[in-house]
This record gives sequence, C-alpha cells and structure tokens, in this order.
Amino acid sequence: MTAPSRYFDLVREMKNPYDRRLRLVESAQQRGIKSTAQLFATTVATVRKWLRRYQQQGPSDLLDHSRARHQQSQKTPANLEAQLIELRKTLPTFGARRLIREFDLPISHAALERIWREHGLMPKRRRKYQRKQDLAHIKAQWAVFQQISADTKDLDDIPHYWAQAQLLGLPVVQYTAHDVRNGLLFWSFAEKRSTAASVVFASRIQQHLDRYGVSLRDLVSQTDNAGEFKGEFPKALGDSQHVRIPPAAHTNQSDVETVHRLEEDEFFDLESFSGRGDFLAKVHTYQLYFNLARPNSHKENLTPWQIIEQLTPRSPLDLCLPPPVFLDYYLKDEGGYDVPRLNVVIEQAILTPVRMGAVTGARNCPRFSSKWRPPNANVQLGNRCA
Repeated sequence: MTAPSRYFDLVREMKNPYDRRLRLVESAQQRGIKSTAQLFATTVATVRKWLRRYQQQGPSDLLDHSRARHQQSQKTPANLEAQLIELRKTLPTFGARRLIREFDLPISHAALERIWREHGLMPKRRRKYQRKQDLAHIKAQWAVFQQISADTKDLDDIPHYWAQAQLLGLPVVQYTAHDVRNGLLFWSFAEKRSTAASVVFASRIQQHLDRYGVSLRDLVSQTDNAGEFKGEFPKALGDSQHVRIPPAAHTNQSDVETVHRLEEDEFFDLESFSGRGDFLAKVHTYQLYFNLARPNSHKENLTPWQIIEQLTPRSPLDLCLPPPVFLDYYLKDEGGYDVPRLNVVIEQAILTPVRMGAVTGARNCPRFSSKWRPPNANVQLGNRCA
C-alpha cells in the first residue's frame, strides 16, 4: 500500500490550498482531530489550527493570511508622510531618488515609493527595452565641446503651457543646443521655425564659445535634416563642422531629445507665467539651474559645470551663463522674416551682449520658482546674475 502524501508537501505545491484545508476541517468534524491528522499525514496542531480558524471566521479564514508585520516600529511619521504626498502632487514628474537628492529628504527611496503606492500616486512603469548598443562609455571619453547636438521643439503640444502661450503671446518653438560630453544646455525661443532664427541661434552660441576660449575648429554641430538647419545655417557655424544625421535616424539625436523630455517634465508642465518678461526670466533661471546645480544621474551625479571644471579646470564660469532670448527680436524686416541677409543677422547677433548686465546683490537675479527649486540650487555667482 502506497503511503499517503504528507499534507505539507501537497499544500506547498498547490496554487490554492483552500479546498484541501476545507476537506481537512470537514474530516476533523466527522472523525476527530487525531484521526484526521493520521489520515492527512500532518500534525495534530495543524488540524487544530485550521479547525479553530473555520469555527471563528468561517470558510474565508482558510485562505492564507498576509505575512507582513502588523506594526512598523520605524514607520514614517504622519506629518512627514503628508508632506511627501503633497510634494509628489506638486512635482509628479520627479522620481523618488531625484526628490530625495534635491530636497535632502530623510527617507529611503523604497519607503517613499511605498507611501506613494499606498496613496495611488505611482504611475504604471514604462516598459524598458533592452539597448542594442550602449554608447555612454564611448561618449564619456570625448573632449569637452567636441560635439553639440542642436534641435527644435514644438511647445504647442504641452497642454499646461499652450493655454498660457495663447493668452500671453508666448513663443511656441524652442531652439536647443546641448553639449554631449558635459551636458551644458543653451536654449532660445521663436514664434516659428525659420532659417533666420536658426542662424541667429547658432551665431550667438558660436560667438559665446569663442569668447571664452572654446576651439571652434574642433567642434562638431550635429542637427537633423529639418529645413531650418539648411540654407545659410552652416555658414553661421563658422569654423565648426556641420553634420546632419541620416534620414529617420532619430536615435542619433537621443541626447538632445532626452533634454527636451526633462525640461518638459521639470519646467513646462509645472510653471505658470504672467507675461513674456516673466517667461524669459524663468527659462533663464531654469537654464542656470540645469547647468550649475542639477546633478545628472547618468554622468556620475555631476552637474555640467562640475564636469567642465574636472576636464578643463581653467574654464570661466561665464561659459555656462548665456541667457535665453527671443530670436525674433533679431530679425530685420527688410531682409524678410524667414530668410534675412546673413551678414545682417550675424552682425546683430554678435554685437548684442550675450550676458545680462552686471547687477549688485542677489535680490535682482531671477529667483527659482517655488514649484521646483531644490535647496541645494543656491549656486554662488558672485555679483553677477547671468
């Protein structure tokens, strides 16, 4: 006669042991506890346990109970938990590690995510695709200002910003230049894409980099094949080389596209503006924050300025401080809105100061918005705001 299987072994292999436990209880009620223990090849204590649960709570108590602790000795205080929930609602695009780093929160990222999850504040995680080729370690060997990726971004597809742009006459196209090695960000704005605006944007950046000792002959400016980067645009780059990515090779611009996603999440989805002047002050402040105070987790948690200091210690801080501008202000009517005379545009862009005038005292500088200002973003700029 084959020996009966042990109760524990059967239950361990079952996805739902409820029916087995119910049969055990019914047998105990009919045959008694000891006879049932022998029949099911288990202990008397196990039979008593399930019989007691069934008598006290009914069939539902035959299901497995949670093994989690009923009390947490180091549970986050209620007042701190309320602050963390409010912070999540204010900055929904910031991850747990990012908020802890920016605001010096006294909590682990796992505990913070648990609190958010309990209150339904954790979005569904995006599916991660396996990288075919990770070029980060290759780009980490590049020199500072070896390649700048430039691109434009439509701002009229951001709901929070679009309503304000319509009401206040704010620009709807962003021009972005991003150094691949150190992450330095330059941006300006226009009413629409045009070769003229691209020429002004490129001329300002080239003149700014040349002023502070960057070798333009060693610099490669990479763009896509959009119309605003054709025509007279390559001439505005001067001694630098212009490289266009192959058609449909959008991943070649992944660095600048990542910047577009970050600034949309951290700035345009959060900020409100009172006018064009307020808009320009806030985008300048965010650019200062991005270049001087925002650590990049993909670059060993260093800011662009810290990377520049490590690789080229003699570089001046002013290299990071060119203010964003409205490119349309530099376009001449007599040259045409879309394609003005190249020499006029470049001359006007170069003669216009790329830095704001010197100011005395920090109170005159544009301040960080209360929505996203980190406590460690107070970068010492001396008596200069830009």
